[in-house]
Amino acid sequence: MGNIDGGAFILGMSALGAGIAMIAGLGPGIGQGFAAGKGTEAVGRQPAAQGDITRTMLVGQAVAETTGIYSLFIAIILVFANPLIGKYIQFLEQIAK
Repeated sequence: MGNIDGGAFILGMSALGAGIAMIAGLGPGIGQGFAAGKGTEAVGRQPAAQGDITRTMLVGQAVAETTGIYSLFIAIILVFANPLIGKYIQFLEQIAK
């Protein structure tokens, strides 16, 4: 690959990976909007069951949101903690010995 700095390459790929990880935020947003729409339709059809419908919808949305939170967590790790740089530095130290 020539004279490419490995640390810069790792940082660049980590930023790219963080961006790709954040695409996972689209799924929960679409799913929660769909669930809220269906919940509204259900309450419109059966107003007496509003409490049960709302509770079930909110529990489902909380579960769906976890995937978005996981992807945000992974993106933050890749951008700020970046564990791959430490491994790269250890690798360079082993080669130098």
